Amino acid sequence: MKFRTLRDLNLKNKKVLLRVDYNVPVSSGIVGDPLRIEASFDTIRYLLNRNCSIILISHLGRPEGKKVPALSLEPVAKKASMMLHHPITFIPECVGPKAEAAAADLKPGEIILLENTRFHKAEDDNDPVFAKQLASLAEVYVDDAFANIHRKHASIVGVTHFLDSAAGLLVEKEVKYVSGALLHPAKPRVAVVGGAKVSTKIGVLDNLIKHVDRLAIGGAMANTFLAEAGHEVGKSKQEPDLFGEVRRIRKDAKAFGVEIVLPEEGVVVSKSLEHGPGRFVHLNEVAKDDYIVDFGPKTVADIVHPLNFHGSIIWNGPLGITEVPEFAHGSRLLADNIIESGVACIIGGGETAAFVNEQGLHDEFSWVSTGGGASLALMSGSELPGLTALQKEGSKILASLGRS
Repeated sequence: MKFRTLRDLNLKNKKVLLRVDYNVPVSSGIVGDPLRIEASFDTIRYLLNRNCSIILISHLGRPEGKKVPALSLEPVAKKASMMLHHPITFIPECVGPKAEAAAADLKPGEIILLENTRFHKAEDDNDPVFAKQLASLAEVYVDDAFANIHRKHASIVGVTHFLDSAAGLLVEKEVKYVSGALLHPAKPRVAVVGGAKVSTKIGVLDNLIKHVDRLAIGGAMANTFLAEAGHEVGKSKQEPDLFGEVRRIRKDAKAFGVEIVLPEEGVVVSKSLEHGPGRFVHLNEVAKDDYIVDFGPKTVADIVHPLNFHGSIIWNGPLGITEVPEFAHGSRLLADNIIESGVACIIGGGETAAFVNEQGLHDEFSWVSTGGGASLALMSGSELPGLTALQKEGSKILASLGRS
């Protein structure tokens, strides 16, 4: 997998435009989960050790091209500075006279964080004029925002046309771990894929079938698979219009010798999805007024038994409705089984990463991705525009992951 990394650039004493992903929760000026901020520090320290001056750029939320005070990166700059134990000066614009002056005055070892790039519609449009404005602030560009590597935005793709560019250490690690879990896994290879809709995961399922031995379907996606097979799922969310796709996926899985694991029992509620506890039932006991909200222990053990599993796992998407604590037991049991088994496990970002972080289990897994959408794109073999822009040899990494 050949794409440019920090080691391909002459960085000593350089002014670096560093794209980070500081899209973190902020409420009333208080930063919530700072995992993505901390994930950028290896690259920042690498650059500081080479006497670089650093211009950080990021987005926050979806302001849709408008200046939204609640989505300012100013509190993020303060949090990052405190965590890094290094001054980070916030600049209240990302292009224009203030940004240009701050960048021009920047000395080796100094760091500034520019304002939210998405305050400009030109960012999402990958506008070349906007990209050139960003690029003019620095001498080289480093992309360490893996969670956005699948987006064709000006600060991800456009700037690479104007500056010598490379991937940061986080992007390099993310690609190594996520793609490595598909291409060089220990066997048996198990993938757990959850989520609300089959429609958003078809590409992922299609590609995973080519690489794994067992595919467990969790979340509301499982309801569509169960309903297509004739099982009662009550009032649970499902997608009947995708029954044809489900049949095709089953057929393809059989052709590749892949076992599809679906819940045999689980937890249901009859009135509200907002609180529990629910009732534990076998699959054939689900009533017409029930909502399926979690997996049961037997099915979790069928996915990964802690005493006799010796393969590798990719996990993207919880088994149940984990935002309700009473419906998170299946996902927690799966996490515990994986940890107890001691096998390699890649957590594919998004809700699953949030869940294991909330449970205090982040350091128990081989790798917890910072990017749900980017991880899914990488797993599905889809194009990653930001990564393509950093590659030395065309699209070999994408081809190696099954993209034709």
